[in-house]
Amino acid sequence: MSDKNMMKLSFSARSENESFARVAVAAFISQLDPTMNELTDIKTVVSEAVTNSIIHGYDNDPNGIVTITTEIEGDMIRITIEDQGSGISDLEQARQPLYTSKPELERSGMGFTIMENFMDEVDITSAPGAGTQIRMSKRMESKKALYN
Repeated sequence: MSDKNMMKLSFSARSENESFARVAVAAFISQLDPTMNELTDIKTVVSEAVTNSIIHGYDNDPNGIVTITTEIEGDMIRITIEDQGSGISDLEQARQPLYTSKPELERSGMGFTIMENFMDEVDITSAPGAGTQIRMSKRMESKKALYN
């Protein structure tokens, strides 16, 4: 029997769905009995990525769809958050701390930086007009001994 488990969730790009996404992923990974710090880190990166899709990818257009796929394999969590929105023209610039393409919304420009600090790996694929896919992974340190 494989110890791999996954869930996939799609929802409208509405700001009120950001908390739903965060709670859904947290509920799914709760089967690993994460520490509070691990759970908080996961919820934070999901919030950041989903908010980026809604605000930057779809420009708050609720007709857009955000999709989250979460996989658990052993002590590893993989989360993919994707949209079919406007995409990112300069990914290197977008990954710089404090950079925001929407300063009028008082955005902090720390979304990608937070994701990179809280996760072990963050891989972003994006192109103008083609949407964005953020793939993140994290080894759950609290479960490391069980799988090594």
